[in-house]
Amino acid sequence: MTTPEFIVVTTTHDTEDKAHALAAAVVGAGLAACAQVCAVGSVYRWEARLRTDPEWRIDFKTRAALFDRLAAFVTAEHTYDTPELIAVPVLAGSPAYLDWVRAETAG
Repeated sequence: MTTPEFIVVTTTHDTEDKAHALAAAVVGAGLAACAQVCAVGSVYRWEARLRTDPEWRIDFKTRAALFDRLAAFVTAEHTYDTPELIAVPVLAGSPAYLDWVRAETAG
């Protein structure tokens, strides 16, 4: 299977302010063309306990070639011990939008 040129990378944060700050830092560093921050409710197991917490999901639109740099940046800046970092391929998209993502992350 061919590696896609574009991906969406997801992480979460425990406060809206931290999520927006991380989103701005990643986009400002040129590691993503944009980031969307959305409130979510998370149910997960951590340290042998079932937890339910509000979180803020951040979806970064970027190029697959930048995943390792973006992941290292997020890991270094994040307050979680183990931040979520999941990349999903973009199989198709508006050519104009994908051109914009490419241009914004070229630097």
